[in-house]
Amino acid sequence: MRINPLPFSVPYLDEDEINEVLDTLRSGWITTGPKVKQFEREFAAFVEAPTALAVNSCTAALHLALVNLGIGPGDAVVTSPMTFCSGVHVIEQVGARPILVDVDPKTLNIDPVKLRKVLSESECGRVKAIMPVHLYGHPCDLDSLVEIAQEYHMAIVQDAAHALPAKYKDRIIGSQASSGGVQILTCFSFYATKNLTTAEGGMLTGPPDLVENARVWSLHGMNRDAWKRYDAGESWHYEVVCPGFKYNMTDIQAAIGLHQLQKLPDFHERRCQIVRRYNAAFSALAEFQIPCESPDVQHAWHIYALRLNDGRLGLTREQFIEELTARNIGTSVHFIPIHVHPYYRDKYAYNPEDFPVACREYHRLVSLPLYPSMSDRDVDDVIEAVRAVAEGDRVRAIQA
Repeated sequence: MRINPLPFSVPYLDEDEINEVLDTLRSGWITTGPKVKQFEREFAAFVEAPTALAVNSCTAALHLALVNLGIGPGDAVVTSPMTFCSGVHVIEQVGARPILVDVDPKTLNIDPVKLRKVLSESECGRVKAIMPVHLYGHPCDLDSLVEIAQEYHMAIVQDAAHALPAKYKDRIIGSQASSGGVQILTCFSFYATKNLTTAEGGMLTGPPDLVENARVWSLHGMNRDAWKRYDAGESWHYEVVCPGFKYNMTDIQAAIGLHQLQKLPDFHERRCQIVRRYNAAFSALAEFQIPCESPDVQHAWHIYALRLNDGRLGLTREQFIEELTARNIGTSVHFIPIHVHPYYRDKYAYNPEDFPVACREYHRLVSLPLYPSMSDRDVDDVIEAVRAVAEGDRVRAIQA
């Protein structure tokens, strides 16, 4: 059994990022400046987006997307109950109503069939956008979502917090800016655990007019940022043109991101190597269901979400996690469905069974360690611990 605890997630940072941060600190320019601009350009090129805006979180990017689509009180936005709370909070924060749609049992992404049914049975005149969540890094069925968005005259705001560098039908997530008249904005996360980290941070990509308008909203509604006002030869003058926010990324964060972006292909390949080993090991155990990967996507593999097969393991999910913890393997659960959190449950009178797939699958989910700095020995330890728990459960069942 492993002696030292294996963390659930650890960011991979080396001397490249450290030296770039030191260079930024010595430059005298540590807030939004030249390195943010460089990071935006290089990120946009990487995801083949027409333009990109660096911000301080994916939550900020999602909020800016809704604001710049003109979504507000009396409007509604459709999203998934299987997501982190911030993606639904931003809908509330602009004064709109979140409409939850249950998920596909394979991918746990929003189910287009259920979405169409919900829209056909609702007053859809004020449903302004779909916010699909590319959960764990597996892209949603974008063709179906675009078709529905066209039919109901909605925009799409992709929650791609997990989805870098995922691809849908050979197109990297983030490259989609419009399709058939549907405006598409994409929001990325660079939180410490993400496939690319800037410690905290995010990026918004999409149609240039919307992204550039979001740029103004992202820094107090000022029409000129500090870099434009204080660079050599520039004027100090600015105007406030909207009641904006404080969402800008700093050059210190961007300094980290510049090197993380260069390493992202190698990071992704290492994640895929680990996933292949996990899949080979756990697919042979009847107690578990491994994650799916549809043939027309490239999975980003941000999270490896193992599912416990009902009736095959004599332990609850909580007991399974405790057994792994006792073997020094870190775990987590992604996510507690939105409709069971007290705020949303009470405000909208949700019952757990209102979204039966999300509720059922939540109780089966355990996220295992998956990050590039894991050694082969670390991967062995996770596999051995999961096998040991399953085998111990079988022995207890026989003895009983």
